[in-house]
Amino acid sequence: MTALLDRTNIEQLVRQVIAKRIAPDAVRLTPTPNPTPVAKTDGGVFVPKLVVNVSARHAHVTQDDLERLYGRGRKLTPFKSLYQDGFFAAEETVTIIGPRQRMITGVRILGPCRDHSQVELAFTDAISLGLDCPVRKSGDHRDSPGCYMMGPAGMIELQKGVIRHERHVHMGPRDCEYYGVKDGDRLKLRIESTCTAVLEDLLVRMAPASKLEVHIDTDEGNAVDLAHAKKCELFK
Repeated sequence: MTALLDRTNIEQLVRQVIAKRIAPDAVRLTPTPNPTPVAKTDGGVFVPKLVVNVSARHAHVTQDDLERLYGRGRKLTPFKSLYQDGFFAAEETVTIIGPRQRMITGVRILGPCRDHSQVELAFTDAISLGLDCPVRKSGDHRDSPGCYMMGPAGMIELQKGVIRHERHVHMGPRDCEYYGVKDGDRLKLRIESTCTAVLEDLLVRMAPASKLEVHIDTDEGNAVDLAHAKKCELFK
């Protein structure tokens, strides 16, 4: 559970830290050896090309919360496009504050704005903040702790919504047909690298406009040495 903190002390402490250290962590996208794959056909059969990306800690915010953090009328400013069309890492960042005033600065906001605010962390990030975060699908905040989020114009308190995002794979209809799965099913991912491993229980997230892409967090990416992966394979 998030400990109760004195708002005035927090703001003073955080502003001092931010003044000395303004070094936001961008959302790191670690591509496989084929960063811009194109689906192909093999004897007339559709064969999708797989991308596996590491998604570092990040935040999602509502428009109202963005304005509380950055000022009235503020809009997210695209910094870098993500692999899925229409989504981007924003220039705006926040400081995440956990119990006993532990904090992580420069947490990137992803856009566009959503209908809920949440923070997605890797396991080691949660430990650093002193939080016990459940593994959840994005948007599922059951039994999750809260935190403070601070921006240049103000601070908000999330009563819940700090999660470790569940490893998952984005798929379009043709991808689902190829792998014989539907939305909500589970797949395995084999990564051949210096630390070859199989990650199980990847959640299938199907959407009509989605491109085939796996998301794992920084802990998982480091554990399998994704940066030096020679081959990535999805299977049941």
